[in-house]
Order: sequence, then C-alpha cells, then structure tokens
Amino acid sequence: MTARVERVFEVAASPEAVWDYIADPGNRADAISVVDRWETNGDETVWYLRLPIPLVRSTVAVRTRDVERTPPERVRFTGRSSVMAVTGEHRLEAVDGGTRVVNSFAVDGRLPGVEGFFERNFDGEIEHLHQALEAHLAEVGAADEEPS
Repeated sequence: MTARVERVFEVAASPEAVWDYIADPGNRADAISVVDRWETNGDETVWYLRLPIPLVRSTVAVRTRDVERTPPERVRFTGRSSVMAVTGEHRLEAVDGGTRVVNSFAVDGRLPGVEGFFERNFDGEIEHLHQALEAHLAEVGAADEEPS
C-alpha cells in the first residue's frame, strides 16, 4: 500500500526567494522531525531517519536524489531505503502577495506501519517545513517582497 498526500501553504515572498530554500536538499531534510542527521555525497543526500514504529529499531538510511529541478517552479526527488521508497515534489506558484507551495509525497512502505506513520504525521512535517521556510525568509529579509 502506498500513502499519497498533498498539502499546500502560502508565504509572503517571491518564488525565487522560496526556491533558494526549498531547492536545497539539506534544508528539506532539516525540516523533517524524524531525520536524525543527513549528509550529501555528490548529487545524493542520505537522510538518516529514526522512525518510531515497532519493526524499525535502528536508524534507516534513505538515499535521496533530485530527479527534476525547474527553477524556480519545481523540485522533485526520490528516495530509497530498506524500509520504504518515497517520491516528493515541491511546486512553487506565484500568487497575489507571495508564493503558494504545493507539497506532494508518496511513501511506499516495505514494512508494516511505515505508510501509517507518514499519513498520521504528514501535516506536522509540512508545518515544520513551513515554519523553517518562514524563519529562513525572515533571516534573509525575503518575506513580504513583491513576487516577480
């Protein structure tokens, strides 16, 4: 069974300013609460996940790779591990006053409980991403700028 979810949020910054954050695989990893640590090796980023499900007792290495990058509109990535496969996409759409960020994910668990964990926790994980993005935009002074 595959868990598929899509969530949307908006920020008061241009797509270019949002792209500067969202296109970085490390920023995306930092925003996920179950990512214990991550490392980049060439064009691959390995996320080390601590999943609180019964059959997973150790950190899981998920090897992720961006498979499509269309600045400043879309980044799509895939990830593989022994317990799951994931496909994620962040689409950026200019809207009046900022950018709409459309987040889509599909998680195919290879162990019982993986899909359910992500379905139950996806809203919180997207909120973490939203908060991290807002903090970044405030730090670089990109919030409230006019979209191009």
